[in-house]
Amino acid sequence: MNVNTIDAGLLAKMFLAGAKNLESKKEWINELNVFPVPDGDTGTNMTLTIMSAAREVAALEQVTMETLAKAISSGSLRGARGNSGVILSQLFRGFTKRIRDEKEITVEILCSAVQKAVETAYKAVMKPKEGTILTVARGAADRATELLEENPDIEMETFLSQVIAHADAVLEQTPEMLPVLKEAGVVDSGGQGLMQILKGAFDAYLGKEVDYSVEVSGTSAGITRPGAQAEADIKFGYCTEFIIMLEKEYSDKTELDFKAFLESIGDSIVVVSDDGIVKVHVHTNDPGLAISRALTYGSLTRMKIDNMREEHQEKLIKEADRAAAAKKEAERKAQAPRKEVGFISVSVGDGVGSIFHDLGADYLIEGGQTMNPSTEDMLNAIAQVNADTIFIFPNNKNIILAANQAQTMTKDKKIIVIPTKTIPQGITALINYVPEKSPEENAEVMSEEIKMVKTGQLTYAVRDTHIDDKEIHEGDIMGVGDHGILAVGKELEDVALETVEEMMDEDAELISVYYGADMTEEAAERLGGKLTERYPECDVEINPGGQPIYYYIISVE
Repeated sequence: MNVNTIDAGLLAKMFLAGAKNLESKKEWINELNVFPVPDGDTGTNMTLTIMSAAREVAALEQVTMETLAKAISSGSLRGARGNSGVILSQLFRGFTKRIRDEKEITVEILCSAVQKAVETAYKAVMKPKEGTILTVARGAADRATELLEENPDIEMETFLSQVIAHADAVLEQTPEMLPVLKEAGVVDSGGQGLMQILKGAFDAYLGKEVDYSVEVSGTSAGITRPGAQAEADIKFGYCTEFIIMLEKEYSDKTELDFKAFLESIGDSIVVVSDDGIVKVHVHTNDPGLAISRALTYGSLTRMKIDNMREEHQEKLIKEADRAAAAKKEAERKAQAPRKEVGFISVSVGDGVGSIFHDLGADYLIEGGQTMNPSTEDMLNAIAQVNADTIFIFPNNKNIILAANQAQTMTKDKKIIVIPTKTIPQGITALINYVPEKSPEENAEVMSEEIKMVKTGQLTYAVRDTHIDDKEIHEGDIMGVGDHGILAVGKELEDVALETVEEMMDEDAELISVYYGADMTEEAAERLGGKLTERYPECDVEINPGGQPIYYYIISVE
């Protein structure tokens, strides 16, 4: 295939192919994260960001360069999650700004669009760090410029392949630019995510067979998946599970015959035999047939049959109830008198949420490290708070850029983002709000006070790695501080105490412990008692946090 220009139809296919390729590699990209914590991060955030745009692209009834550019830019900006997702959305924003008025994209236009993409993304980041997705993107842009200068008549295929090859080489160099990557033995995860988008897009350009299907709501275009309603229907209604206690001979051939029979009456089949028992799972419309056949091999135990259609209906009803309740609450807030100042906080866990509510937060966005809220989540929250000035507390360093992006997209209210990187910083910021002071004065005080808060978060390692001069093994307990790993060990309480020790200084006055969903109050109180013994000059507070993933969030201030 030799296409020297790219029209809107081809660009749409390239974009969707890039999105799908990233989606297929997201778990692998998550594993490249430097810190081995048990939550989705870069791969998940970038995928959610680009799939938000992909759904808008797939729903286009008429694909022109203008409609395509708008769908990519708007979809990714609103769906942006995490720093990597926000940077990706800014790359798309710059790129689409350059191509939206074109009929076709030539090599020259493509080169300038890539330059515009990088320029826009760098501007969005206050302190750009090299060795990241930005570096890889800039490497691609620089190589594009060089190629065009060397040969103004270069063919599109050659141009694309050489730009991608150079960007890949830059990615391989990221460990030399960021020591933390080198120590962990990985390349930058955001840069790798960008490469998967570019490689998927190039495959589509070459005409390779690519799955362009993307689930959309509403009207769908020619490149979307057909029959969304048909797919929603449940073909086999009963989830059937049981264990056979074997009483007759059960050979490999017997198992193959049994599986073939189950396939004739259902799907989602799992049959596992082990030392005299056979575990069976099947979705079918007639559980009795599966049970009758199984009884010919032995007796049955642990039988469980669930009506999936009924569960599906219940789920839809619950979702409708939640949507109605949310709409009612939104209407109530919209009718409330307009306030001068409102507060939005990202929160995680019932206990943490109660603390923020008690301190005066108007709206909580559920999120945090386990699921970074999107820019659209921020915009929806802003719409719910009827106030002239709204303070946003992201409470996670990976959410600050999304909050900033929502700030720039809001025109009818003044948005002030306080760059809180942890839950304790958010709590401290809100405590220090003084109604008598102006929003600007409060922002200045809050921003200074949060610098006095040190945070340690206790969780477990999901893989072996070496970082911050510490050897970490899968399953180890880690104390993750503001700037790295503070402590590693096998016993949670020991690691918690060591984490606090690393955070302590002579000015420390308060230690706050927020215990997670997996911890008991008794365990937290026991830890609090030991902290009181060790640091009698400090007040120690124990609070139910209810957060997932993290056993304890501990602050020292």
